[in-house]
Amino acid sequence: MQTLAHIGDGGPGPWILLFPVIWALVIGGGIALLRRTAWRGRRGGPWGRPTVESDSPLAVLGRRFASGEIDEDEYWRRLSVLNEEFGRKGGAA
Repeated sequence: MQTLAHIGDGGPGPWILLFPVIWALVIGGGIALLRRTAWRGRRGGPWGRPTVESDSPLAVLGRRFASGEIDEDEYWRRLSVLNEEFGRKGGAA
């Protein structure tokens, strides 16, 4: 009985199975690279666009609170005014 790919006749032997594995690794690596770089910005997941734009009033208020320019009471007071004026997105309409 002959073995895989005619190993006794000078064929490639069982090493022929290595090439599909190498191609699978190359294709899988390419897909993983694309998912981590190019395709990331097109989906709306938590890693996509930020929920609050960096120049929005809420972001400015958050930065001022984080840097210590305003205290917690001032932060909550201004946040409630901004929520009344601009409203939260995704709320009941």
